Amino acid sequence: MTLQQFMNEAISPWMREEGPDSDIVLSTRIRLARNFAQYSFPIIASENNLQHISTFIQQEYEDQTFQDYRDFLFVPIEDLTPVERRVLVEKHLISPHLAEKNHVSAVLISKNEQVSIMVNEEDHLRLQLYFPGFQLNHALTKVFELDDWLEEKIDYAFDEKRGYLTGCPTNVGTGMRASVMMHLPALSWTKQIKRMIPAINQLGLVVRGIYGEGSEATGNIFQISNQITLGKSEVDIVNDLESVVRELIEHERNARNYMMEQSSTHLEDRIYRSYGVMAYSRIIESKEAAKCLSDVRLGIDLGIIENVSRNILNELMVLTQPGFLQQYAKKTLTPNERDVLRASLIRERVQLET
Repeated sequence: MTLQQFMNEAISPWMREEGPDSDIVLSTRIRLARNFAQYSFPIIASENNLQHISTFIQQEYEDQTFQDYRDFLFVPIEDLTPVERRVLVEKHLISPHLAEKNHVSAVLISKNEQVSIMVNEEDHLRLQLYFPGFQLNHALTKVFELDDWLEEKIDYAFDEKRGYLTGCPTNVGTGMRASVMMHLPALSWTKQIKRMIPAINQLGLVVRGIYGEGSEATGNIFQISNQITLGKSEVDIVNDLESVVRELIEHERNARNYMMEQSSTHLEDRIYRSYGVMAYSRIIESKEAAKCLSDVRLGIDLGIIENVSRNILNELMVLTQPGFLQQYAKKTLTPNERDVLRASLIRERVQLET
């Protein structure tokens, strides 16, 4: 696997698979923050120490395979162009924070892009493991196995009383963020989601946009994750999150059924208008594209639009982002040029389905 292959494929191989409840839950992610016991946290560590960590990870894990996660590729961040960094952020393989780093930071990515391990971000290591659909408990089991594999060669910073020690106090304890990416168009249209978010926050969970902290919930896609990492076990955190997500799935399905029963003509009109925009527009901004993609994906899930792949939302949400558009064009684009290319790619993708 080469870096260019990661850059050219909009949709990661694992995203092509269907998971449980994938009509509403697009993906599940578990992220662990870990640090080397013998070095200071990245924010105060010397460049020499951070270089030792980066070199160690490359020497021990590059080209290695663990279970289904094969042929890890080691990518130094300083070797990437600004566009390549943005593409990896848009594919959720690195964080926006890591993309801003210039020295001694890197990412280790498995061939199927299901695992990415960020090196010298806010912590020495940040392990991310993705699964399609709603698979929190399975993801937790597999990330523990991945963590144990790394720990065979790394002495983690761990305190018997506090748990895993991390660069930010909000991650101390388990060092874990469990999250699911949900498509909630019916709860958004009926404005129920606005009432639900404060209640979810009171349960120690947080609702964010598609790119995590500080991002907007474009395309009716919401990321639900735990906020508390201290005082609870990983299993308890996952169980709490799973309970809330199951409630949201039920509410979303009820809202979809209600809309189909009470205003099916208006619903179909909105969905087919968005389909028409995707099929024929010549210029489209990213927000309008996200809205249309959300409408069409709902139409596919409700059986209103047939013979179109459900993966069209996942694929085009990545493919139409600014970084990917410029990677595809092999040059820097103005905002207007991006809007023209975005419309062209969406038209081509829709035509492939018909």
